[in-house]
Amino acid sequence: MSESEPAAEPATEAPAEARPPFPPFTAETAAQKVQGAEDAWNTRDPQKVALAYTPDSVWRNRDEFVTGRDEIVAFLTRKWERECDYVLRKSLWSFTDDRIAVRFQYEWHDADEQWWRSYGNELWEFTDIGLMARREASINETMSPSPRRIDEFLDPALPRSAESTSTWVRRGLSLIPSGS
Repeated sequence: MSESEPAAEPATEAPAEARPPFPPFTAETAAQKVQGAEDAWNTRDPQKVALAYTPDSVWRNRDEFVTGRDEIVAFLTRKWERECDYVLRKSLWSFTDDRIAVRFQYEWHDADEQWWRSYGNELWEFTDIGLMARREASINETMSPSPRRIDEFLDPALPRSAESTSTWVRRGLSLIPSGS
């Protein structure tokens, strides 16, 4: 660049890969990020889910370590082949400028129609364009003596009502409908 050429203007648009909302997070934007992750995971589409992570994202999921989108897609493909009729609920636990902690519960059944409930916590770290660079997940599961208890959430494509969501949060991930 010569002295007579003006300096380039800084880019004002986010890169095509950007995933708003962006850090630094507020209570509102952290909650939006959690809901967006819940919605994406409930599609059970590994390719779609993987796009929310950096190309070199690092995961710890239980005792398995995953690095990069290709490994994320392979991991999620295996997961959802085994976990039939998977449905997930996430809840914001805490946040800082570029990190979010969530707690979650999900239900699924295996090929033998045995229902399972899985409970856990995740720690997320984001880039400045809103992609998740790191995910640490600790998960426990228990056999369920009965079929799904998230009856109103059976179809993850259906929107949840504010009342049912707040009931779920008040009960600390219990997901037992009011009056049960």
